[in-house]
Amino acid sequence: MQNTKIEGVITKGLVTHSDEGGYFREIIRVTDDFFGEGFGQWSHSLVNQGVAKAWHLHKIQTDWLYLATGSMKVGLHDTREDSSTHGKTLEILLGDHHESQVIKIPPGVAHGYKILQGPAHVIYITSHVYNPSDELKIPHDDPSIGYDWVSGTKVT
Repeated sequence: MQNTKIEGVITKGLVTHSDEGGYFREIIRVTDDFFGEGFGQWSHSLVNQGVAKAWHLHKIQTDWLYLATGSMKVGLHDTREDSSTHGKTLEILLGDHHESQVIKIPPGVAHGYKILQGPAHVIYITSHVYNPSDELKIPHDDPSIGYDWVSGTKVT
């Protein structure tokens, strides 16, 4: 596991065991250090190529994000005023032709994604059962974040 440029966002590289029949990949164990918040819900979303879903964040929920098939860029932005990385934006590529990994996204980190190659199967585990009052939505083009979902870069 490695820490990224945003406090509390952690990526865990995954080991793939391949043979002539295919492969096996373990994603998360209950004993993983970065899974301390525990299990609330497991979800699967099928998303078509070119679709962007951004931005949202949670007040109490932690998300763990994994892409089973397809390719996507994940945008993350730290909105937590008490964080040492407040205001930082990070992009991580997931899926086919990218390093196999799962991302831990803590509360207060706005996140979204754009499917580069699809359809894509997005798998995520959350620390709590979905509660609409915990989720905050932010417009995809919010100027306080300044992220361009077309080019995938911070707008200055």
